[in-house]
Amino acid sequence: MFSGIVEEVGKVTRLSNNDLAVQADIVLGELELGSSVAVNGVCLTITSLYEGGFETHLSPETNSRTTLGSLRSGEEVNLERPLTYGGRIGGHLVEGHVDGTADVTAIVPNQDSFLYTFGLSNNLIRYIVEKGFVAVEGISLTVVSCCPTLFSVSVIPYTRSHTVLRNRVPGDLVNIEIDILAKYVERLIV
Repeated sequence: MFSGIVEEVGKVTRLSNNDLAVQADIVLGELELGSSVAVNGVCLTITSLYEGGFETHLSPETNSRTTLGSLRSGEEVNLERPLTYGGRIGGHLVEGHVDGTADVTAIVPNQDSFLYTFGLSNNLIRYIVEKGFVAVEGISLTVVSCCPTLFSVSVIPYTRSHTVLRNRVPGDLVNIEIDILAKYVERLIV
């Protein structure tokens, strides 16, 4: 379980045979073999640790639902360690189980922030509600508005400059995790 508060932006050093190697610093402090780590919001298991980085393996499910399989060497990624019981939660409960991807459709300056708009498939947009939570690339964000195929979030300058959102442009794909409570509520009433 994660909070959606990115701790560090790491750098992909290699992706081959579904093994992803990432250069990191801050998150390495408490990681060990078998630990979970969120990479662009995707919960992965540490399969190798070394000075200045770690390695994970991407399963077929991960490759089919996320953008991780298309990462390139040198590309930046958001990193977060899992929560510890008794610690603060600065965002919302994020599982790292990405539901799918969305298209960045617009990035518009909005006073001192940026309004990011995403296009999302019908099977996922139904879970998005105004003022609800959504994780975009593992970042806990509050929904500003939503309609049948689009939703928007407001991103403050700090979040933009300290995450991979600074590199995203219209046309890019991003990982999306829907708030787990919405899925459970739907399951209970169906």
